Amino acid sequence: MHKSNVGSWLNGPLAGAAFLMATSAIGPGFLNNTAVYTARLGAAFGFVILLSMLIDIGAQWNIWRIVTDAGKPAQDLANAKLRGSGQVLAGMVSFGGWVFNIGNLAGCGLGVEILTGLPMVYGAVLSGAIALFILYNREAGVQMDRFVKGLGLMMIGLTGYVAFTSNPPLKQVVVQTFWPDRIDWEAVLVLVGGTVGGYISFAGAQRLLDAGMVGEANRKAVARSAVQGILLTSFMRFVLFLAAFGVVSGGVELAKGNPAAAVFQSAAGSFGYYFFGVVLWSAGITSVVGATYTSVSFWRSLSAVVRRQEPLVRVVFICLSLLVFVWLGNPAQLLLLAGAVNGLILPFALAILLISVAVPDPRESGLAFFLYAMGWVVVLLLAGLSGMTLRMLH
Repeated sequence: MHKSNVGSWLNGPLAGAAFLMATSAIGPGFLNNTAVYTARLGAAFGFVILLSMLIDIGAQWNIWRIVTDAGKPAQDLANAKLRGSGQVLAGMVSFGGWVFNIGNLAGCGLGVEILTGLPMVYGAVLSGAIALFILYNREAGVQMDRFVKGLGLMMIGLTGYVAFTSNPPLKQVVVQTFWPDRIDWEAVLVLVGGTVGGYISFAGAQRLLDAGMVGEANRKAVARSAVQGILLTSFMRFVLFLAAFGVVSGGVELAKGNPAAAVFQSAAGSFGYYFFGVVLWSAGITSVVGATYTSVSFWRSLSAVVRRQEPLVRVVFICLSLLVFVWLGNPAQLLLLAGAVNGLILPFALAILLISVAVPDPRESGLAFFLYAMGWVVVLLLAGLSGMTLRMLH
């Protein structure tokens, strides 16, 4: 891609959709879960990242393609096929987004505390106010695009530096990524749920709808943007994994309370700890913006109140998340739970969309049969993983 083409892509809605999806996925839970599973699985976690990336592409490509081809939001497509299913889908997605937002605001608060010494609650409230400033208008898309692109690139850069300083054993990583000595299916479900589960995979699709990137003319561009969003997320995940594995392989035991912070501090000292504060706050605030924008947009076509007062509903959504955060304190376990919950939502949401294009032949809707089949493989695989995880929890 030439320099001018890169610049034009970065300034367009396709990059905005890819970065919105990616930064929605790269939240505090993303940082926490990556460090936790790296400590548990070591180099074999590379295979989990690779497998989850392939599943993510299958899920997101289908969702973005179906939604933008139809030019309608997912909840309307669901209701057209099965009355009431759109409301169920909107409720599940917005609930998952709200649960994530509580953890996202906790991450924002901790990031501000690391950088300034302010108590977590003050940092969370301040971050919520910044998110509202970005979202409190009906033309929030352009501001949101610039915000998530800038912070997304900064997060990747800082984490890349920490990965370099941690000096991970790359040969071991390469071997275990393609030929692991063990596979943790719970980790696969949590990673997929945290990357494309719940509201996350719909964030970019909704952004493209709002930007008018719909129909057959935009089909190839949408497909590229969908894959680019997953590749951005997976690249950040892999870079963080390398940083964590470099630290763990050196004999450092990650602190259970905040394993991701231990990675940055062990690899780059006091500067690394401040880098972690910047990355954590950036991850939290961009995820708050993405979760709020997407969750509220799901009710736009279903509720006249939301349609008329969407900016105000965004305010209420964030304020309710803040209230629960203040009540719970630092919900560390909620971050792991949120990934698993959104992993349970994804097979249901994707199945509804695949059913909506079966008319009776999905190719009549313009969806390639290989893509349709790949979507059902993802649904069945995630449904099986969800069942396994529920049995383990029970």
